[in-house]
Amino acid sequence: MSELRFVRMGFGTEAVDYRVAWDEQRRVHAARFADEVPDTVILLEHPPVYTAGRRTQDSERPLDGTPVIDVDRGGKITWHGPGQLVGYPIQKLPRPVDVVAHVRRLEEALIRTSAEFGVTATRVEGRSGVWVLGDPVEQRPALGGLSLDFDPRLTDEEFDPRMNGPEYAPSNAGQRREDRKLAAIGIRVAKGVTMHGFSYNVQPDNKWFDRIIPCGIRDAGVTSLAAELGRDITIEEVLPVVERHLRDILEHADPKPREIVRAGA
Repeated sequence: MSELRFVRMGFGTEAVDYRVAWDEQRRVHAARFADEVPDTVILLEHPPVYTAGRRTQDSERPLDGTPVIDVDRGGKITWHGPGQLVGYPIQKLPRPVDVVAHVRRLEEALIRTSAEFGVTATRVEGRSGVWVLGDPVEQRPALGGLSLDFDPRLTDEEFDPRMNGPEYAPSNAGQRREDRKLAAIGIRVAKGVTMHGFSYNVQPDNKWFDRIIPCGIRDAGVTSLAAELGRDITIEEVLPVVERHLRDILEHADPKPREIVRAGA
């Protein structure tokens, strides 16, 4: 692939409004399609905001009517805000684009970043993003004083943790020793050029996730580098490490078009 350009758009007191960043994504996307700019990764923080991908269901949105911005990426509802590093890789890839391979490359960069800070992260089959695995089910503490055999999430597909007490809150998944998401990924591809990208929880207030069903997942939660390390960590510390691993993986990748299997072939 071609050389990768990084744009640090705004952090901390200069965090970038989501709609402003979305407009900038579209501008860079058009320029990349026209070969006016190289592959570009926009990195930033957002003020607190909920965004919903195309597959988001009404039941997964905030119960109190908190505003949500509907966007054209894949995936479901999530939160962005202070303490979370957001990256928008805008890349031209061979068509038809292999979206899964693109997602795997982003995951790998964040897995390597996490390892460098001492956190073992991985993938979970059937769930995009980067995860910290919990204990085996039989070794986890009982919820609400009940044995795991009575965990309502096992039998109720519509179980809503927001209405069943803090012991079920996504932000408390670490205390429950369950699988917990460290980074979320949502992608859109138009004209062979990618948009949107990843959100990497460095040290956010994860209680923001408790007002939604994050990524539509009801039986796992969220975490952050700070929570896993048990210490403070800043975006400033993490930013150059993420850039280095993204550059190493994306610049050395050899993307292939997605294979299309035709009926009767």
